[in-house]
Amino acid sequence: MSKIDLVIVGSIGLDTIETKFTKHEEILGGSVSYACATASFFTKTGMVGVVGGDFPEAHMECYRSFGIDLEGLITEEDGKTFRWSGVYDDDMINRSTLSTELNVLETFAPELPEAYRDAPFILLGNISPELQLHVLSQARSPKFVIADTMDLWINIANESLVELIGKVNLLTLNDSEARLLTHEHNLKTCAKKILDMGPDYVVIKKGEHGAMLVTRHGIFLVPAYPVDEVNDPTGAGDSFAGGFMGYLAKKGEVTDRNVKEALLCGAVVASFGVEAFSLERLESLTDEQIEVRLGELKQMITL
Repeated sequence: MSKIDLVIVGSIGLDTIETKFTKHEEILGGSVSYACATASFFTKTGMVGVVGGDFPEAHMECYRSFGIDLEGLITEEDGKTFRWSGVYDDDMINRSTLSTELNVLETFAPELPEAYRDAPFILLGNISPELQLHVLSQARSPKFVIADTMDLWINIANESLVELIGKVNLLTLNDSEARLLTHEHNLKTCAKKILDMGPDYVVIKKGEHGAMLVTRHGIFLVPAYPVDEVNDPTGAGDSFAGGFMGYLAKKGEVTDRNVKEALLCGAVVASFGVEAFSLERLESLTDEQIEVRLGELKQMITL
């Protein structure tokens, strides 16, 4: 087996998504699906997740087509795969959750395969902070760890989340979650409070308005690449995080410059993902297309 440079942990789901244009039922989704797919363009990536016996073999083949290592993917033959359904407003930004069925995800207790424990880069996708801590405790001296979180965990698992934040290098969350976590309104103040909890970097996601990287040395603004048509924004944040960590793992060295460059790469691969449902656009994506769009994005933000 080739060396695993990046391990990504998160959810795998079968999503039913409705927009003003169309509806797709039980398509491949989940945070780890999107993040592993985008990371795979840059580095050897290992997936840690769980599915039920009803998980389609076609989706497994999709993972393999990206070159994702699946030793950490567990199939519970007697269980059902996590399911989520939602409907997007006409603006394709806001959405409403119609149903959530945790199924096998409810008892998920991730165990890292031996080959994953020495991976220098770890992305802890949006699962409970207790599970994120459980995974982190199995890793041997990782170089860089990023954790994603959400309002649910801020509300019901705050103590564990604060413990986790103190052990990671970068925390990513959206603007409303940053305000909820810190009880502040100004995003600079929010970020400073989070940095005081322990990490070296904070990335505050702002949807169609990009993201804001805050370090102890300053701020870097990352715009979203303006795509012609958004067909499915589901998983955009996970695609962003996967592309970011994949590029950083490829560089191998964590510097402020490499982190900034990685964020631009994350923005670019995420911009491709929203052009079609599920991983469909990413399946046809090429390295050349990524390079062209990355060049365009850099040109947009250069004076």
